[in-house]
Amino acid sequence: MDIFSKIAAGEIPSYKCGEDERFYAFLDINPLVKGHTLVIPRREVDYIFDMPDEEIAAFQVFAKKVAVAIKRALPCVKVGQTVIGLEVRHAHIHLIPMQSEKDMNFANAKLQLPETEMADIAQRIYSEFQKL
Repeated sequence: MDIFSKIAAGEIPSYKCGEDERFYAFLDINPLVKGHTLVIPRREVDYIFDMPDEEIAAFQVFAKKVAVAIKRALPCVKVGQTVIGLEVRHAHIHLIPMQSEKDMNFANAKLQLPETEMADIAQRIYSEFQKL
């Protein structure tokens, strides 16, 4: 079982932002900006484009719901989406609250936020997610 599967299963603590039976969303522990969220399928699959059409469509719809929750919880111009990441062999979408396109630059320094702030941000996003 990979690290993201362990997070989705609750074996490794995370800052949950949304979930259903197929997908899970949680705060990135090395965020580019406050609210930077990862969305993953619970099923282990390395490459997003190896997912069957129905599954990738459902994945995107779930990510959209999380993005709406992020935008409601954390005022921003838009929520950017990117699919990158070779370090964890588990498909994942980055959702990043944006004030400008510079917020999407992965070369930027990562934030180090206190646990209490991470928990507060996750709770705000999860609360909005549950309303959708």
